[in-house]
Formats: sequence, structure tokens, C-alpha cells
Amino acid sequence: MTKEYKRTLITTALPYANGPVHIGHLAGVYVPADIYARFLRLNDRPVTLVGGSDEHGVPITIRARREGITPQDVVDRYHKLIKDSFEELGISFDVYSRTTSEEHRRTATEFFQRLYDNNVFIKRTSKQPYDEGAHRFVTDRDIVGECPVCHAPGAYGDQCEKCGSSLNSTELINPHCAETGNVPVYKDTEHWYLPLDRYQEALEKWILEGHKEWKTNVYGQCKSWLDLGLQPRAVTRDLDWGIPVPVEGGEGKVLYVWFDAPIGYISNTKELLPDTWEKWWKDPETRIINFIGKDNIVFHCIVFPAMLMAYGDNFQLPDNVPANEFLNLEGDKISTSRNWAVWLHEYLSDFPGKQDVLRYVLTANAPETKDNDFTWADFQQRNNSELVAILGNFVNRAMVLTHKYFEGKVPAAGELTDVDREVYAEIEKTARVMTDNLENFHFRDALREAMNIARLGNKYLQETEPWKVAKTDMARVATILNTALQICGSIAVAFEPFTPFMSEHLCKMLNLKELKWNMLGSRDIVPAGTELGKPELLFEKIEDAAVEAQINKLKEARRQNAINSWKPAPQAKDVDFDTFMKADLRVGTVLECERVPKADKLLRFLIDDGLEKRTIVSGIAKFYDPAELVGKQLCFIANLPPRKLKGVVSQGMILSAEDRDGRLVVIAPSGPVAPGAQVK
Repeated sequence: MTKEYKRTLITTALPYANGPVHIGHLAGVYVPADIYARFLRLNDRPVTLVGGSDEHGVPITIRARREGITPQDVVDRYHKLIKDSFEELGISFDVYSRTTSEEHRRTATEFFQRLYDNNVFIKRTSKQPYDEGAHRFVTDRDIVGECPVCHAPGAYGDQCEKCGSSLNSTELINPHCAETGNVPVYKDTEHWYLPLDRYQEALEKWILEGHKEWKTNVYGQCKSWLDLGLQPRAVTRDLDWGIPVPVEGGEGKVLYVWFDAPIGYISNTKELLPDTWEKWWKDPETRIINFIGKDNIVFHCIVFPAMLMAYGDNFQLPDNVPANEFLNLEGDKISTSRNWAVWLHEYLSDFPGKQDVLRYVLTANAPETKDNDFTWADFQQRNNSELVAILGNFVNRAMVLTHKYFEGKVPAAGELTDVDREVYAEIEKTARVMTDNLENFHFRDALREAMNIARLGNKYLQETEPWKVAKTDMARVATILNTALQICGSIAVAFEPFTPFMSEHLCKMLNLKELKWNMLGSRDIVPAGTELGKPELLFEKIEDAAVEAQINKLKEARRQNAINSWKPAPQAKDVDFDTFMKADLRVGTVLECERVPKADKLLRFLIDDGLEKRTIVSGIAKFYDPAELVGKQLCFIANLPPRKLKGVVSQGMILSAEDRDGRLVVIAPSGPVAPGAQVK
């Protein structure tokens, strides 16, 4: 940071109040924003962290209609869930409001009116999809059909989630409205547009020349948009849920959610600071930082700044937009529609008291420069091997030894040795590196440096061995444990932005009243004579059963998604009757059934076919216990040539049907028949 600012305003992307937040949202936006805000507070730098729920838009109206409730009921439910979850995770918002507030309605309405009065907008007529049965315009997202690129069913009109192709609804094969099933028609409608092209030159100068320090992914995406040439973008739409368009001709129209939502940063600040909000938005001495995910880069770096330029009145543009990439889950893209996610409120319920573990793992795996992956195995490993075995272990050893040798009071340090001085020098160096990383939004690297302090503490105790020195030199033990406790104090400081609950707990154990960033590396964070609290474990191991339960939850989500998206396979090409009649379909009785060695999918059947006993191998081992099939009758093809499978000669094929969840079910007669009976 080259300029010193009097204050910093931090905004976070507004989560959409159509459902709960998941770990992708946390890793991309909210945990990084909270880390930075906490870091600034530790440095006594004035900061305001602003957030809120985005509560307008079509998906909310669709959910409301499906559930038979009002859109306000939907957003009330999810706004509370999201707000409470953020609070429990320790996201330290100074204000967390919503776009259905009266303050936001006034602010957004006035914003539109000013641009309208200043002739900023242009008016255009365009064709938009319309559901004639429901008598309303719909969005491309509301239309589904077959993807023209990969031919997957259920592709949205704006994107295919299977192949990732960007689409529009007119490109879909057999399109229909997702909610009603009606085929959309395209009707003329009139809307106001923000002419982004008028601000192309100003945006190029501001971004491409003025902010080359931005993250590569942010700068690169902005340059790509600018190189293509900006085009006017609609700021209104046909809908009855949202901020009404406040001008003549705006009946039945509302502000487009992308125009409405970022104004929420301003209205939420006004709600928090009604008398001084302008100082945080219009004073050049305020630094504005927008924390967002990469899917919002264009809105925060191009569209919203263009809106502020058009408004004028000294609104400041963001100094930085440190957008992250995406976090995947177990190797697959997080998808709310497929329920492939780890939902924050469910995590908080399943892992009570372990908010810091999630914060730590999401920061350690933060997708700062490229997409990254969250796995439950890594979650468990980082908790057990790092938080428990490194950080928690060191603090516990230092506390227990102090209680053992000095009755829980911090001993005074004597003369320091080279080993002691090297420890303090190393922490001072770490403090400088952490500061630089945090200032430049490299939170993953900063966290790694913080954990190195705990590693250093363990190494220090192993080298000095106070339990051995206690036999001959208690003065030296006093110095060693004083140093170890100062390291504990530095851990409390260094980890506060990342794991605030642990840091608070550690402060109580060390009897520290407050933390400041400049205490990091100090030799008297915990003064001699301080009465320490009772040693308590800061973290506990996460057992295999807890992780297996989460993995099983994801497996069930995948199974349910397969069921919900299942459609019968297309009918095969016709075959003539004579060809069909050549297949000899019979009923047999299972005499024996067992698994084929070294073949997870195969079962070996011995079947009484009425003429003889024959062996058939079938790939249904995943779905049946062999014992439950013995004695049952089932259908098979008798006249297939013998085929060797895993060393076993199979004399036929068991008939089975594949259900919508991929499960294979054997075909059997509805009642007992003679073995060898032909299927007619």
C-alpha cells in the first residue's frame, strides 16, 4: 500500500437470500474479508465491514410460488439463516442488512432517479422470453432444454452446468419454462439501459493504467471485457418483485438486481452511520475494498464503478477488488441446484464449537490464484496434524510446564541465550512477512507464517528441554518457560484474524486483556507474575466417523440428484420379429450364489434351468448379498455363447433392470414356475 488512508471501508458481495451460504461463498468472500478487517482493527486502523442479503430477483419469486408463500417470506427466512450463520462463524460485520430495507429502497430509487434526470440512460426495445400460460416475462435462467454443445438434458438458458458453455435460451434444443413446462415465446418489451460504452475510456484509464497492482485474475478479466468493447446493459426488467422503477413508463418493471444490489453497500452504510456515511464513500481519505468471487468481477470492477461515475458527487471508486477463484468440493464443482455443497448452517450444527477449524482449512486452501479443492480428508488431516498436533500441543506443553514448576505464574526471565534471542528474531521476521502478506491480501501465505510460530515453539521446547534442565537450573527453566509463554502470546496475536475463537480462548488462559498487532514478537506480551488460567485443549481430534458421515451425506446428495435428473434411455432401434425370437429367454432357480474372487462387481450363479445345472456370471454384486438370492427364481438368456469372465465360464446372462439411482434389480416371475419355463 503506497498511500496511507484515514479509514477503510470493506464490502462483501451480497449473498442471495434464496438459500443458505456454503463453503465456496466463505472461501471466496467472507472469511478473507473478515481476516482483513480483523487485521486492520488489531492495528488500530479505522475500518467498517459492510454486508447484507441480496433479496430481489426471479429465483426468489419462483421459490415463493413453488412453496405457496410470498417472496418476502422467502427472504425473511434465508436472511435470518445467513445472518445468524455468519455471526456464529465469527464474521465480524459492523452492519449486515438487506435490500428489502426501507433505507435501501430510498437509496436505490434516488440513485436511479438521478441518473434518469441527468439523461444517463438510453431506452431500447428488445425481445424477451415470455411464458404465455403464466402471463409473465421470464429470464434465460428460467428456461431449460437440451444443451446444443454437449446435448445434456436440463441445461439452463444462460449456461450448461455439465459442460460450462455460456448460452442464451434461443440456442437450447426443445426449450421450455422450467416452472410451468410451457414453450416460451419472444415478445417486445421496453427497458432502460446504462451505456457502459460511454465510460470505456475512463474505466480503461482507471483500471489498466491505475491499478496494475490488482490480482492477475481480476486485472486480466477486466482487460478482456474492455478489449471486447463495452456495451449498454439493461438496468430494468419486467417483474413485480423488486424496487419499482420510479418514472413514467416504469409500471410493472423493477430495477434489475445487478443494478439494485451493489447500491446496497451504500444503503447499508447509511443504515449503520446515518450522520457520517458520506465520509466513508466520498472522502478521498477513505480506502474502499470490495471482496467478491470471480463471477462478480465484471459487476464490481466495471459496472458498479460506471454507475458511480455516472452519479458523480465525489463517490470514491474501490481501491482494490481482491476476488478469489472458485472452491470445488471433493473434486467436483460446488452446485446449489445439485445440493453438492457443504452448507454453513449444517456444518455449525454437525461440528459445534469448531468454527475455527473451518476458517483455518478454508484459508489454508484458499483459491486465491486458481480454483482449489476442499476435501473432508484434508479437513481432518489439517485439524489433527496441524491445529491439534502442532499449535495445540505447543500451547498445552507450555501451560502445563508452567503450572508444574511455577504454580501457574509467569516466571521472570533471566539472561537470554543465543537460542532465546534467535526465537524472538525469528518471530519478528515472521511478523514482518505476515504484515506484508496481509496488506496484499495473501491470506493463505500469512496463515502459513502464523503456523510457523507454533512450529518454532515446539522446536524451541524440544531443544531447550526444560523438564531436564529443572533437575539442575530452575533459573534457566524460568527463562525458557517465560520465552515459551511469550511465543503463546504471539500465537494469540498472529491467529486472531484467522481463528478468533481460539485466540480469545488462549487470551483467557494467558490472562491477556487485549491484543494489538505490534505485540507480535514482543518479549513481554505476558508479563512476569501473571496468574495463568487452567490449561485447556484448544483443539480436539476429529474422528473418522465424523468425516465418514459428511462423505456419506455427499454420496446421498449425488444419489438423489441422479434420481431427480433420471430419464429413461431412448428406445433402441427396431429389430425384426424373427431376430427377437432367436433369443431364448427362460426362468431358472438359483442353487448357489457367491462372489467371484478379485472381482468386486461379479457374482457366480449355479442355476437349475430344468435341463441341467449351468453357471452364469453377473455384474450385480454391488446390489445383492449372494445369500439372499439362493432359492429365488430369475430370468436369463439361455442361448448366448459361453464367455469367460475373471476365469469363470459364464453360460448365459441374468436379466436385470437399471433403476433411476443406478441400482440393478433382477427380473423374476411374479410367482413360482417350473425351472426351464420359457419367457413368451
